[in-house]
Amino acid sequence: MIFYLSGTGNTRWAAQILSATTGERLMSIPEIIDGDCRFTLGENERIGFCFPVHGWRPPLIVRQFVAKLRVDGADGHYCYALCTAGDNIGETFDILAGDLANSGLGLDSRCSLIMPESYVGLPFMDVDTPTKEKAKKAAAAKQLESYAQHVLERKKTDGPIVRGRWPRINSRLIGSYFVNHLVTDKPFRVDDALCIKCGQCATVCPVGNIEGGKDRLPQWKHNGRCLTCFSCYHHCPKQAIAFGLRTKGKGQYYFKP
Repeated sequence: MIFYLSGTGNTRWAAQILSATTGERLMSIPEIIDGDCRFTLGENERIGFCFPVHGWRPPLIVRQFVAKLRVDGADGHYCYALCTAGDNIGETFDILAGDLANSGLGLDSRCSLIMPESYVGLPFMDVDTPTKEKAKKAAAAKQLESYAQHVLERKKTDGPIVRGRWPRINSRLIGSYFVNHLVTDKPFRVDDALCIKCGQCATVCPVGNIEGGKDRLPQWKHNGRCLTCFSCYHHCPKQAIAFGLRTKGKGQYYFKP
């Protein structure tokens, strides 16, 4: 089984490739986290985790899911993780490995996949240029094809991992600030004059954090579940959604095959 989280579609694409290669089932973490999170594996079934990197860490909802997760008879089953990021991942896998160990799981293999940038919540961060986006997707497709075969053969070695120059500072220091202060839906606003009330933002929110729909203006729930993945912002056909002033003049991106 493959447990996955995706906002703008990069990780969903990767998880779907892994699922098609291995023939194993996909499970969306936001759709199952409110259940008992107890699973029984099929014979020789692998355990996979696919998620985007948020603040050089696994997203909070992934960590919460892993804390609840119980897999009956996991001993001897191959376990791997793939994360997607616009740049480097810091100590993301070290943090994940610690969380998994607390749930009785170990990682046999891990891989980071560099994909087009979608985080636009800081002044100096924007989406990639079309040329860079195209190059990243092409390189990622080749890398993913190789890693999917790696997983299929149950190799107990890592694929490429881009940790960056200051992995501990990024994940432990900056990552802590990110989680505590930047993961919030409070700055999101909609321009009433631009919004066409299509409901797309509510539809694509991976955690159902937006009230809205056809003929309704979106309203964020402020219930603490927002991932600040910017899926709502990127999918808006009129770019009517803003994250305070931090997205002013910035581009949009979501995965298209």
